Amino acid sequence: MLNVLVSGGGIAGSALAHWLRRYGFAPTVVERAAAPRLGGQAVDVRGVALGVLDRMDLLGPARAVRTRMRGMSVLDADGDEVHRSTEYAASSGRLDGDDVELMRDDLVRLLRERAGDGVEWVYGDAVTALEERGGGPVRVRFASGAVRDFDLVVGADGLHSGVRRLAFGPEERFTAHLGQYLSVFTAPNFLGLDDWQVWLRDGESGFAAMSVPGNHELRVAFGFASGPLDGDHRDTEWLRGLIVERIEALRWPGAPRMAEAARTAPDFFCDAMAQVRMDRWSRGRVALLGDAGYCASPLSGQGTSLALCGAYVLAGALRAAGGDHTAGFAAYERRMRPYVEANQALATENPGAPASEESVARAKNALVLDEER
Repeated sequence: MLNVLVSGGGIAGSALAHWLRRYGFAPTVVERAAAPRLGGQAVDVRGVALGVLDRMDLLGPARAVRTRMRGMSVLDADGDEVHRSTEYAASSGRLDGDDVELMRDDLVRLLRERAGDGVEWVYGDAVTALEERGGGPVRVRFASGAVRDFDLVVGADGLHSGVRRLAFGPEERFTAHLGQYLSVFTAPNFLGLDDWQVWLRDGESGFAAMSVPGNHELRVAFGFASGPLDGDHRDTEWLRGLIVERIEALRWPGAPRMAEAARTAPDFFCDAMAQVRMDRWSRGRVALLGDAGYCASPLSGQGTSLALCGAYVLAGALRAAGGDHTAGFAAYERRMRPYVEANQALATENPGAPASEESVARAKNALVLDEER
């Protein structure tokens, strides 16, 4: 039984843990956060990724907690409605479609529960060094001071992956900035939204606010156009200050209440919109999964589907190769790369505007699942 370390307990890492355990591997998931992360934006499961959820017996549970948007409003900079739709929501597409939109924390919870017994979860720790020992296991050092050996290591630790940095080199070699920053945070439902979302743009800044299931609170996504900022992406309070300042500059009458929510939100998040582009996603006994290896950015709308499909393909490839990591990693890359490239293109096809419906439809199904095992 191969021992596999998965760095990152988000969507990609939790899904991979399920498939590894199901296929007879022994996964350990290490997550920097002290507990499963709460908050985050609504995420979408689309196209072939719905089939992956179905094979996990999670399609029904995901649909049970999906958002129930009745529509959306577009506001001008003063907050006056200029457009409304009860057929389409910008966050998820057509309301009568097959895609499933749900809150990120709900999906992570479902994935973690499905992984079940047989997965070791380590919270509040992170990988700090990797040493591949000849033909043997990888010696891993952790921030806690622990040292352990693993047969394989998978970096599912996001855009700023520490595993990628340790195994492949500095982040700037692999990331392409897309000219925007995005912040996500929870706010009281001071807009009184009832399964509804509002979108507003004022110059180079704008936001989307949507009610969560039950309508007791809002999730706000606030973005602004900018080249790479000269600062530490890990400095949450510096980023929080930038976002509060930009919200306060809006002409919209609700800006002060939204700024206060951003100032106090415990789940505040902000980062650059960027893509990760690499010639290969594995080196030796180390591989990358999801945003760590091929982040498409939230502008693509396909990050969750890439994570779910990548986890399924990677675990299946290792199983089919009998645990031979060289063959398994190669098969994983061959199958996933066309799907990744099609979905990354969605974020860059029409800068400042959505990709065409034809491109979205093609990208959603640019991977064919193998026969169900």
